[in-house]
Amino acid sequence: MATTTYVPRLKSHYRDVVRADLMKQLGVKNPMQVPTIEKIVLNMGVGKATQQASLLDGAVADLTAITGQKPIVTKSRDAIASFKVRENQAIGAKVTLRGDRMWEFFDRLLSVAIPRIRDFRGLPGRSWDGHGNYTFGLTEQMVFMEINYDRVDVPRGMDITIVTSAKDDLTGKALLDAFGFPFRKGEMPASTKRVKKQLKKKSLVQGNS
Repeated sequence: MATTTYVPRLKSHYRDVVRADLMKQLGVKNPMQVPTIEKIVLNMGVGKATQQASLLDGAVADLTAITGQKPIVTKSRDAIASFKVRENQAIGAKVTLRGDRMWEFFDRLLSVAIPRIRDFRGLPGRSWDGHGNYTFGLTEQMVFMEINYDRVDVPRGMDITIVTSAKDDLTGKALLDAFGFPFRKGEMPASTKRVKKQLKKKSLVQGNS
């Protein structure tokens, strides 16, 4: 009897559609040169956990429900007296997703969570790190269907970082665009403006030489 191997929907979509489209768009001949998503990191900071430990427990429970993976507790590197934070004190929780679990989360993020953001007008297109990785913030965990609204003690925001194998921000954006990532129209990575300024400055120098 033949057995079927489960492949996450967007992972299959990347292999069958996105990769070929990006090969044409980026002008590369080797499929291995096409960027892909390597990991997704969710980070939930809980500053008030220094005074109320149950808030940290709630953050861990929320991230576990959202991702299906147990988070690690993040700790402060230094003491900050003004915030009553001691060195090596628990201040948040973080999950790093890879493989099929990453693709499954990415699918839920695009198809369910982001459309549930109130007054949504697109995600900022400038939040890149210069190396093809994109970070954006969510103000509350309730956009995820895995969270039981009636059991939420406090709204918790989080940062989500999509780490790609792209060498630059424009290539990384092309990858996320290929999945229909809902960026605000007209917004480009900040590095794009820097490159344009450098090219313009270079052309002016060459023109005056």
